[in-house]
Amino acid sequence: MADDKVASGKVEGVRPYTHPAGGWDALKAVAGALVDQETVVEGGKTLMRANQPEGFDCPGCAWPDPKHTSSFEFCENGAKAVAWEATTKRATPEVFAQHTVSELLTWSDHAIEDLGRLTQPMAYDPADDHYKVIPWDEAFARAGAALKALAHPDEAEFYASGRASNEAAFLYQLLGRRFGTNNFPDCSNMCHEPTSVGLPDSIGLGKGSVTLEDFDHADLILCFGHNPGTNHPRMMTSLRDASRRGATILAFNPLKERALEKFAAPQDPVEMATLSSTPIASAYFQLKIGGDAAFVQGMMKAVLALEARDGGVLDRAFIEEHTAGFEILAAQLEAIDWADIEAGSGMSRERIEEAAVVYAKAKATILCYGMGLTQHRDSSGTVQQLVNLLLLKGNIGRAGAGICPLRGHSNVQGNRTVGIWEKPSKALSDAIQTVFGFEPPREHGHTVVETIEAMEAGRSKVFLGLGGNFAVAAPDPVRTFAAMRKLDMAVHIATKPNRTHLLIGKDAILLPCLGRTEMDVRAGVRQSVTVEDSMSMVHASRGLNPPASEHLMSEPAIVSGIAHATFGEDPHVDWLALADDYDAVRDLIARVFPGFEDYNDRVRVPGGFRLPVGPTERIWKTASGKANFLPFDPKGGDPRQGDPDVMILTTLRSHDQYNTTIYGLNDRYRGVFGRRDVIFANPDDMARLGLAQGDLVDLGAAFDETGERVVRAFTVVARDIPPGCLAAYYPETNVVVSLDDHDQRSGTPAYKSAPVRLRKHQAAWAR
Repeated sequence: MADDKVASGKVEGVRPYTHPAGGWDALKAVAGALVDQETVVEGGKTLMRANQPEGFDCPGCAWPDPKHTSSFEFCENGAKAVAWEATTKRATPEVFAQHTVSELLTWSDHAIEDLGRLTQPMAYDPADDHYKVIPWDEAFARAGAALKALAHPDEAEFYASGRASNEAAFLYQLLGRRFGTNNFPDCSNMCHEPTSVGLPDSIGLGKGSVTLEDFDHADLILCFGHNPGTNHPRMMTSLRDASRRGATILAFNPLKERALEKFAAPQDPVEMATLSSTPIASAYFQLKIGGDAAFVQGMMKAVLALEARDGGVLDRAFIEEHTAGFEILAAQLEAIDWADIEAGSGMSRERIEEAAVVYAKAKATILCYGMGLTQHRDSSGTVQQLVNLLLLKGNIGRAGAGICPLRGHSNVQGNRTVGIWEKPSKALSDAIQTVFGFEPPREHGHTVVETIEAMEAGRSKVFLGLGGNFAVAAPDPVRTFAAMRKLDMAVHIATKPNRTHLLIGKDAILLPCLGRTEMDVRAGVRQSVTVEDSMSMVHASRGLNPPASEHLMSEPAIVSGIAHATFGEDPHVDWLALADDYDAVRDLIARVFPGFEDYNDRVRVPGGFRLPVGPTERIWKTASGKANFLPFDPKGGDPRQGDPDVMILTTLRSHDQYNTTIYGLNDRYRGVFGRRDVIFANPDDMARLGLAQGDLVDLGAAFDETGERVVRAFTVVARDIPPGCLAAYYPETNVVVSLDDHDQRSGTPAYKSAPVRLRKHQAAWAR
């Protein structure tokens, strides 16, 4: 590997890792996670029900379930997520009595969550800086009173994590809109909002167009800006199968990721017995950070040149019948100079043309992309360039072809489908008015960035969190943490404690909820919830474990309890009845949202059902009535601002991590063990800066004048990464990601392209 060549000198906890992704090391890691969470027997039993027709949906990623599941339908990181939830560790009131909030704030994020499952509702007591038990009725009453005390509904923020079920999310958005606001900042705002914003203008829907079966028919798979071995490991089965049957897989990413190089399937007895593996990517293109749009423009320019020279490359019939804007795009591509494309992408013309030739020859192409592409200043426009590339050859709306955004949380797409969105459509608002008989707010609400700004300015005073670790997930903790501490009230619905719960203004309440793996019994009836995967399949999830505490409530019941305390006997919504009957909730979803007809019947069929996906049928719900070629119109500007001393940082998840949840301190695929305080750098950049492998360094936000946005005394590690680019772990380096630095259309923070300065560690930071 190139990394072996560039890394000279030993660094504690950093060593080459030569094994494939998956394999025996994955099984060892699963066993280790079960041991660490003290749930070897019960956790093992629980895993065998993950992603099964009569079991629960894994609380990890949103990759879909195959039609024919095996008894071993989980991945390493899914197993870690299950073990983390099914742990026997408990964050009881007695634990909180032993530690003040101020003390807990000095702990690592891993240590805070590793306290275990919350067991009872608690409220913060400023008299002695402790969380203390309160009864459920008091918790609901205090939450309702805080909402009712506001001068205007827009002073409340309703944050939602993508882990919440369709039923909980629907009730949550109904609560917010019944209250009178569209302030629904959610985790989509921080990850795939450019998909939700960019794709509708291109193809009429903010979701992917492919099905899992399409991967069986593609002869080319393009992978942009994602690391499947860590962030959606069950995808590796599809990529491995495609590789073994001869499909070409091209990877585009600043860093080489092990899972896109070689993978050993733990379910394959031959690979496990022979210690063999399957090569995944046929070729790797190490773009510079943020170079995706320029590279794709170069590919399209090269494809048009091949068409002009040889003919027969473009799907002219598809372009004529199904698209608009081709001539405008072609003119833009003609005008772009190759020197600008090379500079923008960090790749040579020869390599770009190499990828274009492969694409031109392919019969059916799937293009996958992740947050490595969506967390930049112009990501919405970049997403549209991916669509342009596919449209040139008619690669949307036929077998083995399409666009495949790789969502994170297991129901982040479902949350958006059932109304968690700060910008509701007229159709949604009209449907709510028709079904429930009240006029919902029509003005757009706050995104995550706008929420932080509103809390910071004192315009938002109450924060409700349906799961997640909002403040740690958000950029710019200097501003975000301070904003949280200005709140009158924060109400957190959660399974485990996290740092956001400890950032307290005047008042805070913790409401412990059931996890995905646990039985949910309401009014004597065992309930099931539903989720939507990243390919628009909706299916049921039924927990099987006893609740971690007899005092836990389900998310739908908690949301309904807050609503009842806020509205009393509501003539429009019978909140308490809905808390006891999820079938009734689904009936309401079916009345509000097209595509959910006969919801309860269809979701009881093993595997569930697929929601309508217009582009799959070549139905384009755009203003033109066609799929649109859209020119790239970048508005984010140069993050370096012309300063040659400025470098660009991309933040990473480790292999022992899921979003903000840190399961452990290893990142074995990148050869990092027992630590997270490292910064990966190009060896030539290190030499230019007078740095050696293992030196202590400081990393600061490039244009911050305060000196506060710095991570200090990290260790620099040489890595095969393009010049001028750096990589380090999220959320530790979120401090250098400015709240003002985000995609210009969607507002998604630019976690993957933060302008920074790297310096040898010293007593005081100096720009």
